[in-house]
Amino acid sequence: MKNLYNLTVPLRDGITLAADRYGPAGDAPAPAIVLGTPYGKNDPRRPAQAALMAERGYAVLIYDVRGRGDSDGVFEPYRNEGRDGYDVIEWVAAQDWCDGSVASWGGSYSGHAQWLTALEKPPHLRAIVAYATPSDPFVDFPTGTRLPQEVCWYRMVDRRALQNVTGIDWNAVYSHLPLYTMDEAAGFVSAAWRADIGHAPGDTEYWAPLAYQQKLSVVDVPALHITGWYDDVQPGTLRNFAAMVSKAPTEKARRAQRLVMGPWGHDAGRAGGRKIGDVDFGDHAEDVEVTEFELRFLDHHLRGIDNGVDREARARLFLMGRGEWRDADEWPLPETVWTSLYLRSAGDANTRGGGGRLTTDAPASEEPTDTYRYDPADPVPFLTEPTSMQIGGPDDYAEVEDRDDVLVYLGPELGEPLTVIGPVRAELFVGSDAPDTDFTAKLVDVAPDGVRRRLCDGIVRARYREGFATERTLRPGVVYRVEVDMWSTAHEFSVGHRVGLEISSSAFPKYDRNQNTGGSIVHGTEPRVAHNEIWHGPERPSRLILPVIPGLDPV
Repeated sequence: MKNLYNLTVPLRDGITLAADRYGPAGDAPAPAIVLGTPYGKNDPRRPAQAALMAERGYAVLIYDVRGRGDSDGVFEPYRNEGRDGYDVIEWVAAQDWCDGSVASWGGSYSGHAQWLTALEKPPHLRAIVAYATPSDPFVDFPTGTRLPQEVCWYRMVDRRALQNVTGIDWNAVYSHLPLYTMDEAAGFVSAAWRADIGHAPGDTEYWAPLAYQQKLSVVDVPALHITGWYDDVQPGTLRNFAAMVSKAPTEKARRAQRLVMGPWGHDAGRAGGRKIGDVDFGDHAEDVEVTEFELRFLDHHLRGIDNGVDREARARLFLMGRGEWRDADEWPLPETVWTSLYLRSAGDANTRGGGGRLTTDAPASEEPTDTYRYDPADPVPFLTEPTSMQIGGPDDYAEVEDRDDVLVYLGPELGEPLTVIGPVRAELFVGSDAPDTDFTAKLVDVAPDGVRRRLCDGIVRARYREGFATERTLRPGVVYRVEVDMWSTAHEFSVGHRVGLEISSSAFPKYDRNQNTGGSIVHGTEPRVAHNEIWHGPERPSRLILPVIPGLDPV
């Protein structure tokens, strides 16, 4: 075979997509791998990736999705990818250079698109390789609107070619109000941004075309799920794996799910593998080479090679802190001991110099509440690069914890290692003098030298504390129970370290600032200050809930 450029792929509605096909040596039909991308099939990274797969005996088709690059039509993020992906897969399967077996492949946008395609049940789809895959709305965006940094992505995909995002003061853009015209503050106007940010999460008719996770029980396909603990859309990969293991329609498909979680960000291990920022996760972090892992999976499911993939554990998880890979068969791990650490203080948990504690004993009597002032004009910073390429990492939050609007709770120095693998959450009893506000929670590893590394975090918007279907304001003087989904981690706290928990009401610019008014999230321009409180006592036992793995032996 030879490479074929600018192929025309017809769709059912008459639109055509532009595609390049990279072929293996020889003329025999081959199994095919399909990638649809909004970032351009001419991305210089693509030929090198395709060449590796072609050398392994695959025909690789990379196409511009509808309305992007050289493809016809109008780009409407995610809304056409399911049907279009079905048509592309079936067109590829019918070509004389394909043997009829097709896999989909790709990450981030392309990961989400693959699941929308899988729901359409293309007959020739034999496997899925999806990495760094976003969830349904609004799992990754729990404030009920787009992340401020997402406007950078909308700038990238504005018009047909990939747009330049340098030379823009993104931090100033993220501070712009109202959110609805944040695109204009960045120097462009995006109909897609305004359509997406302008629809509330309760508008199920608008958001339904992007939702797939409640429908995975109809997907009867082996899938490889890959991402990192610091992926800014981390929950999608873990939720998809767990759903397919438990709900796929056949035992064969359930057994054929595979998960890889590394010490990576949104690049899912493709830009190295052992470091994020100044944190080096050790030599073993590179023991799993992502592309080779993918090719072994595809070799088994598309080419029928008996390479042992079907006999391996379903999950490979990198345990940070210890610096080693662990095998598992389910998520969460069945040996998990859900362990409560209760928030305690004398009303003095403000800053890292305060008296906030985490104890395994719940308060026996009511303790003074911890209070702080949340001012949207001076939000608690979330440490991150300004663009949306990677949002946050294992950063040191010691200086952030010097702020009076950050409550800090510390466990005792550990006399033995503490292993935490799984979803983390906080159950808080809260109050506010504002009709709406946010509550954030961050799990940190506190080292003896004072470094406080972020592990995972989350946020709950009070108006959505009972779900996105309804909005419920707060009343002054009333105490409410809220749960903060802090996402997941796999980390061993070393001897001498401490478990740390930060509580506040902002994490900017990762999440938009709650304006505390109870009014419009996207059109509001006049924020107010909120005075918030955390309760802890026998009737209101605010707590951190950790997935502890006891007695973990060395590999």
